[in-house]
Amino acid sequence: MPIVTINMVAGRDRSMVQGCLREVAKTVSRTLEAPLSSVRVLANEVDPELWTVGTTLKSEEPH
Repeated sequence: MPIVTINMVAGRDRSMVQGCLREVAKTVSRTLEAPLSSVRVLANEVDPELWTVGTTLKSEEPH
């Protein structure tokens, strides 16, 4: 059973994230020749105030 975890900064459109999860599941199923029903994909959304790039918080970056 393949399990894929995606960590990302929170704030993306929910339907966009769901579409990504579905596409990742299909790709993993196809490339690993695993039944789609056995593929698990989950997204962890992290508050931008709890994610840094170097010492810069994602919440401090210009949008």
